[in-house]
Amino acid sequence: MSRARPFAITKQSVWAAWLQVKANHGAHGVDGQTIEAFEQRLGRNLYKLWNRMSSGSYFPPPVRAVEIPKGNDRNKKRLLGIPTVADRVAQAVVRNYLEAQVEPCFHPDSYAYRPSRSALDAIAAVRGRCWKYDWVLEFDIKGAFDHVDHELMMKAVRQHARCTWVELYVERWLKAPMMRGQEMVSRTQGTPQGGVVSPVLFNLYMHYAFDTWMARHFPDTSFVRYADDGLVHCRSEAEARRLQEAIGARLKACGLELHPEKTRIVYCRDGNRKKDYPYTSFDFLGYTFRGRLAKSKRGVYFNSFSPALSGKAAKRIREKMRTWNIGRWTEAGIEDIAAQANPALRGWWNYYAAFYMSEFKRVIAHFNDILGKWAVRKYRRFKRSRAKARTWLRQLAERAPEMLYHWKLGVLPSAG
Repeated sequence: MSRARPFAITKQSVWAAWLQVKANHGAHGVDGQTIEAFEQRLGRNLYKLWNRMSSGSYFPPPVRAVEIPKGNDRNKKRLLGIPTVADRVAQAVVRNYLEAQVEPCFHPDSYAYRPSRSALDAIAAVRGRCWKYDWVLEFDIKGAFDHVDHELMMKAVRQHARCTWVELYVERWLKAPMMRGQEMVSRTQGTPQGGVVSPVLFNLYMHYAFDTWMARHFPDTSFVRYADDGLVHCRSEAEARRLQEAIGARLKACGLELHPEKTRIVYCRDGNRKKDYPYTSFDFLGYTFRGRLAKSKRGVYFNSFSPALSGKAAKRIREKMRTWNIGRWTEAGIEDIAAQANPALRGWWNYYAAFYMSEFKRVIAHFNDILGKWAVRKYRRFKRSRAKARTWLRQLAERAPEMLYHWKLGVLPSAG
């Protein structure tokens, strides 16, 4: 190893990081440089980045502050910190190294930002445990990413990375300022959402702040955590209240706080559990868990505490469909509409139809109504008869069900 480059960062690792950043697309940072512009001088840009990182002279630029809507409430905003393209590549180099070190250590009931786990895995785990346990402590951490304690974060990084350049650059990223408009804002805590390395850092922080603490102090208690949202399964209301108090104190010691409006105790009411309680349902990862009509393998109907597409998620899907303004595509054919809609239809189906499919089918069928209105506007022969437009659309779906993703899976327009 030469004096000029004290850190053994390979060019191959930088190249692999670039391919990941390019595949994820993303917006520009404070320098205004897009991925396409970065790629125009790709060799020069990657060599310069590698040279600086391997010599220890790389200093991250500020992240660009971007506000996006938070959930369905347009008045609430989530603040993202968008790094430059080059900085995203640098973060990916460190993320890839650090993830390989920490991933084997993470708790099996931590599901977010992990290559071997998904949100649907988390929902399946919660469903099974809600059948076993009568009570759930639902919790959310208020502004979790913004309140990560830098000193505790670096302590965890040093414990696992044992690599000077990883520790050096993580510390620099934690301290990198944020540009909000024309104002430069310094940061003394938090890891900005939007950064490539932030998810693995946050998971590592919560690994010690919550996961291993739960395993040590409450080894017989099951939980599921997805980033800053979590559920703890309890045998009684009294146990849930004790855990709420203990978890609140633990998070406070780590610089975090339970969200007072999003943390509550829920009773898993169904056909076999019939107590009265103020809260008998909860939302988690786009699904609502509550008592629902189900059918056993023997054909017997019963009430089961199960997940299905949430009302908030259904609203987001309908709103997204409306933004396409398909009713105005009078110059377009059904093939053009399919090209626009199929990627979203496929993604929604793969996620929201995984549990209690009938609930999702009712929402996705709304797209057939939109297509019916489009047909009325496009074809003069349907102008005075929406029933004829629906019949034509039904016949088209039966002839070519592969044209639209939900048609192929049996959600056809109603005729007449």
